[in-house]
Amino acid sequence: MAVKIRLARKGRKKVAFYHIVVADSRSPRDGRYIEKIGSYNPVTNPATIELDFDKTLGWLQNGALPTDTCRAILSYKGVLMKKHLMEGVKKGAFDEAEANRRFDEWMKQNEAKIEAKKSGLEKSQDEDLDNRLKQEKKINEARAARLAKKQADLAAKETADLKAITAVEEETAGADETAVEEESAPAEDSATETDAEAPAEDKPQE
Repeated sequence: MAVKIRLARKGRKKVAFYHIVVADSRSPRDGRYIEKIGSYNPVTNPATIELDFDKTLGWLQNGALPTDTCRAILSYKGVLMKKHLMEGVKKGAFDEAEANRRFDEWMKQNEAKIEAKKSGLEKSQDEDLDNRLKQEKKINEARAARLAKKQADLAAKETADLKAITAVEEETAGADETAVEEESAPAEDSATETDAEAPAEDKPQE
């Protein structure tokens, strides 16, 4: 029976996570498995990996074959490195203490790389946030400038309309005054003529 270390999909659509399981290669992907040895969540950044190191190493030493994705996960967590060092101990290339020393040194370097990646991601996220805030500020400033211009144009239009209305009212008032003066002038002339003719009518006859 060929035994594989592979992923079993869990979770809902677009929010999937995976169990790392040991299963018969003939079983369906999400079917029965022999043992669960960890979990993998690719949604987080960086991905979250939980792994039972000793169990996974034991299954590898017993001949379990990881899939490509699981091989990358095991390499990332140092399981494949540990297996390689333990094979060197079996061959007599070095003792177990030297293997542990080399593994500890590798783990320190790997953890430093992981921390550097996390710091880079956090810095990148901060820069993205700053850029978004700057762009939003520019958009708001441009929007405020357009609104101020629109309000200024409306105020100017209202002022111009008010001036035009005032001018028309003044012109109308002037025309009315002129018409009143013209109407009153003939009336005064008629009164003067009437006054001039009145004494002649009242003169006594001899």
